[in-house]
Amino acid sequence: MLTSLSIKNYALIDQLNVNFNDGFSIITGETGAGKSILLGGLSLILGKRADLSSLKDTSTKCVIEAVFNISNYNLKALFESEDFDYDEQTIIRREILPSGKSRAFVNDSPVNLSSLQLLGERLIDIHSQHQTMALTTDEFQFQVIDALANNEETLQQYTSELKVYKTLKKELKSLLEFQADAIKEHDYNSFLLNELVEANLIDGELEALEEEYESLNNVESIKDKLGEAYQLLTDEQLGAITTLTALKNTLQKLSSYASKYEDLFNRVNSSLIELDDVYREVDELQDSLEADPNRLEVVDAQLRLLHNLMQKHVVETVAELIEIKNQLEEKVSVTENLDESIQNKESEIEEQAKTLDTIAKTIHDKRSKVIPVLKAQLESILVGLGMPNAQFNIEVNLQSEYLSNGKDDLSFLFSANKGGNYNELKKAASGGELSRIMLAIKSVLAKYIQLPTIMFDEIDTGVSGEISNKMGDIMLEMSKSMQVFAITHLPQVAAKGHSHFKVYKEDKDEVTHSNLVKLNHDERIVEIAQMLGGVEMSSSAIAHAKELLN
Repeated sequence: MLTSLSIKNYALIDQLNVNFNDGFSIITGETGAGKSILLGGLSLILGKRADLSSLKDTSTKCVIEAVFNISNYNLKALFESEDFDYDEQTIIRREILPSGKSRAFVNDSPVNLSSLQLLGERLIDIHSQHQTMALTTDEFQFQVIDALANNEETLQQYTSELKVYKTLKKELKSLLEFQADAIKEHDYNSFLLNELVEANLIDGELEALEEEYESLNNVESIKDKLGEAYQLLTDEQLGAITTLTALKNTLQKLSSYASKYEDLFNRVNSSLIELDDVYREVDELQDSLEADPNRLEVVDAQLRLLHNLMQKHVVETVAELIEIKNQLEEKVSVTENLDESIQNKESEIEEQAKTLDTIAKTIHDKRSKVIPVLKAQLESILVGLGMPNAQFNIEVNLQSEYLSNGKDDLSFLFSANKGGNYNELKKAASGGELSRIMLAIKSVLAKYIQLPTIMFDEIDTGVSGEISNKMGDIMLEMSKSMQVFAITHLPQVAAKGHSHFKVYKEDKDEVTHSNLVKLNHDERIVEIAQMLGGVEMSSSAIAHAKELLN
């Protein structure tokens, strides 16, 4: 419930501080006194967008603060999901700076407007003419029926399963689109893959083949050079081995004289051993080297194949070709297995549809069961509200399409006159009738769910006498389980409130100001008497006012 409201520097309000009680609170005042300003301030608390024109004094900021007791509102989950600091005495503050910038706070923590709106709709229901028109929408009508049917948990389950169903459908669509594109590319990818598979690619193969090709292609030149090397190593007079052997023998004779000569000997001896190893390898290479035209042809063909493939795929190494081959294998494999994947996905969707159908049928059955109850209660209440012939024809019919709240097609028809044709509410009911129907619906809802604080903004416009009296009774009855405000011009309604506040304007220093004050018993008598007979109160108006209050 709303326990207090503070408004500073807003529209015609300099400073306003007021405390509210539970039960039924009345707000009255002359037309133009500032009731709409009060509602505007509350709307800012609930997340409405603000602008600089809201400031009374554009040089200082506007601050609106409201305190709510939310102990019975079951809002902990919402506070956690929105990362609000939870407190049973929750304070919402809205600031509009002279720059036009707006800030919002919940329990002194800054919040964005979308989060504030989400919280606000759970705290106060401002019932205006605009909301009365919401009565004609399927969304609102379903909310009423589902409240009576206690469908909240079932609808949450349905929403969760519907999300899974839509995800599966999206995945199937992607598979089908992929298949359509893949089929076009499948033959070409298969051709490319076969080329790479037949090439028998081996990482590092290119370098080895190029080396082998150079050897095979230059075999005669290599033979000549190896023979020349062999001659230089083994010539009896000038060969490197002969010369180095003589040098070794010479130094060996010196090695016994000093260690430095021995070091020279050892170094030459090591060189001779290495040179001798070179000689043996040259000798082996000469023996093994021979021309192989067939092998040269094979190597040349493989090299040309590899170079052609690298040029075709715009790569520089065999390793990159192998990577492309792996990718093509995956594409071809996926394409070839798509039929099975699509079939599996369709089976998943079919099973999910069965789950959804079961939940949707449960929702439908519960709705169907409570519709007669809703219809009977609404028609009973409307009799007392001056609509004795009001009748509803409400039906829900299962359809094939999955909607956001089930599979029901709703027909919510109304007839205000006996023997009249049923029609949609927006066509069959006048504005005044819609207001009374909405009041009836709210009073029914109050029996089934914990409604937030509700503020009826002149819902009794256009009615009088016994009907207004009955409307007051309904709001008074609702206030037993929730906090109810009524902005009214009717004394019959005003007299039923537990608390009575008056909005008024006054001029100070040629500046108009609006204010809100709580009336005591005597002040209520005066206010109601003036509502009955005007500013010049008659003794009969005062007597009537006392009678209404008693």
